[in-house]
Amino acid sequence: MLQLRETIKLFNGFLNSIVDSLSRLADKHKATPMAARSNLVQAVPMSFGFKLARLLATFLRHRQRIDELTARLFVIEFSGAVGTLATIPPTSSHPHLGEELQVELAKELDLQTPEIAWHTERDRIAEFGSMCAMLTSTCAKFALDVKLMMQTEVGEASEPYVPHRGSSSTMPNKRNPISCAYITGMASTVRQLSASLFDAMVADHERSTGPWEIEWIVLPQLSTLTCATMKHTADLIAGLEVHEAAMQKNLQISKGAVVSEAVMMGLGATLGRQYAHDLIYDLCRQAQQEDRSLLDLLCEHKEVTEKLERKELERLCDPANYLGYSQQMVERVLAMVRQGSSNRP
Repeated sequence: MLQLRETIKLFNGFLNSIVDSLSRLADKHKATPMAARSNLVQAVPMSFGFKLARLLATFLRHRQRIDELTARLFVIEFSGAVGTLATIPPTSSHPHLGEELQVELAKELDLQTPEIAWHTERDRIAEFGSMCAMLTSTCAKFALDVKLMMQTEVGEASEPYVPHRGSSSTMPNKRNPISCAYITGMASTVRQLSASLFDAMVADHERSTGPWEIEWIVLPQLSTLTCATMKHTADLIAGLEVHEAAMQKNLQISKGAVVSEAVMMGLGATLGRQYAHDLIYDLCRQAQQEDRSLLDLLCEHKEVTEKLERKELERLCDPANYLGYSQQMVERVLAMVRQGSSNRP
């Protein structure tokens, strides 16, 4: 428990660094347009800050989970062979001597006193493993997004530049997402290791014949890999290179289809939503086939121009005008960060 307490301190240190860096980036890019993607395909515009703020909110929840976990985790286990404290019998002057000693030892170690022995009730340790799995899985989700954004054909973000880091032994042009690769590999290992702690919960009677020893094997690896994953993630976010020009360029790839929802909703009020959907669907396909912009095709379509003028169509076709409540949602998460910081010791 004393070792896990030191480990949690490390977790919190990395979490604070991650939250600080994400807050800075989310605030800076709260109105930076980029393409959101569903099923790996461009969906509608959003802001890059919105993407970061979602991650930030997740880490804030993790910080809350850690605070809740520590109240259950840091508990002493001092109660004898099977948990009854039978070796410290009561005396006339101390009818609860064993329990009193347990309380005093807990105070000395700055741990909580358990409500009852927990030799073979290992939910506390399994919960710690679950926390590690969730923390590192969140790191891995961001690493996956960065890997995809670093693809040559996308180029919207890059890992921090370090000379020769991520380079290839034979291809001088390569700048591989090496930190993301480490995060992915370690997080996957943490998930597998944490699962074994649930096996450790299935312990026989009052002193187990093997399941307990799983913890001895797993906890050092689990703690080390979780710390390493969070450190790599903290460094990745702190030095993340954001390529706004590439984001803007990628918004134009679809010839305007990325804002087709906005145009459909704009026309739906007069043409009917389903009819507008089918019309815009056909025009988006035509735009790709003829390598023309959706805006030009809209302006040439009689049914469309009878309902909307070119100026209004230009407004609807500008991705920066269809970010929804991205900026407001970012501000809401940042306010949570500020409020949480003021409430923390």
